[in-house]
Amino acid sequence: MTPAEKSIAVCPGSYDPVTNGHLDVIRRAAGLYDEVVVAVVNRSVRKSSALFGIDDRVGFIERAVADQANVRVEPFSTLVVDFARSVGARAIVKGLRAISDFEYELEMNQLNRRQNPEIESVYLMASPQYSFLSSSGVKELATFGGKIEGLVPEEVASRLQEVEKH
Repeated sequence: MTPAEKSIAVCPGSYDPVTNGHLDVIRRAAGLYDEVVVAVVNRSVRKSSALFGIDDRVGFIERAVADQANVRVEPFSTLVVDFARSVGARAIVKGLRAISDFEYELEMNQLNRRQNPEIESVYLMASPQYSFLSSSGVKELATFGGKIEGLVPEEVASRLQEVEKH
């Protein structure tokens, strides 16, 4: 890599909703790469329909990382390796919490390498305080009136409480 080339990484996910664990991985990736593109998937075969629309999910993340000059947020609806190539990224950065994450991510890594072996998958271990945290867990807590403060940005917590009241 020449000095003129920027190191760019993509942090993909559905972010429905973004959690403080996601934000921790994004901020840590921002310390490792010149630019981080948070790629918010607009459709997913893995999960059911999103609770929040794409504009909400992008907006939540943009406001949460507004202090990170080298982070931008973009929606995408293609293969993650194709999106990574389109933004000039050489790495896909994901967080790992548990063995179950590892099994899924190992499979995805192998499939992505088949599509484009030049794009590396890089995994950051979850910080201890977020090792249990998932978007689906937060949604379940919110549905039944559980405490979600400190698990998601305040704006997301407020919106989750609004959504679950309806």
